[in-house]
Amino acid sequence: MANDAKKIRFAPNGALYVAPASESLVVPTDLGTADTPPTGYKALGYVDEGGVTLTPAIETQPVNAWQSATAVLYNVTSASFSVKATLQETNEVTTELFWGAEWVEQTAGEPATPTGVYRLDLTSTPDLKEISLVVDWNQGAIRNRVVIPRAMISDRGAIQLSRTENGRFELTMEALDSAGSLGYVLTNDDIVEGA
Repeated sequence: MANDAKKIRFAPNGALYVAPASESLVVPTDLGTADTPPTGYKALGYVDEGGVTLTPAIETQPVNAWQSATAVLYNVTSASFSVKATLQETNEVTTELFWGAEWVEQTAGEPATPTGVYRLDLTSTPDLKEISLVVDWNQGAIRNRVVIPRAMISDRGAIQLSRTENGRFELTMEALDSAGSLGYVLTNDDIVEGA
């Protein structure tokens, strides 16, 4: 196969979408349209210029045999798929994901009157919520999509409050098993022979 510079890909544009994972959620099975969240999902907005990091990983263990000084086989001991991004928009969805809790409007008086003040309670025994995640990216008409039906936030970065830098919400999301699958990748790229 000859070298082909037209096959070098970038991801100059993209989006992250999230929804509560549930049996009633219909995860997307197509590429959708640019800038439109899949049904039931919400956009997470701007991501910092580092983009999104997708990390599929497989850990293996060698199987050794008496008859060979080299492993004769490798056995899979674990598999994972993580998505890491630093979100730049401060909105209801990003803050609830980052803090791991929901905003509740405060009330005052009898009868209870909304005050316009919202509270997010940080519990000492947090309830880890399952989410479903979609990552879209494109280069011109070439579109790609990763769909993770079940995931959880596995790590959060620190928030730096600064006069000169915007607030950022660094999140790592790990795929969970979903009927034997971590998720799937969709593309309309002509990388497959015969396409």
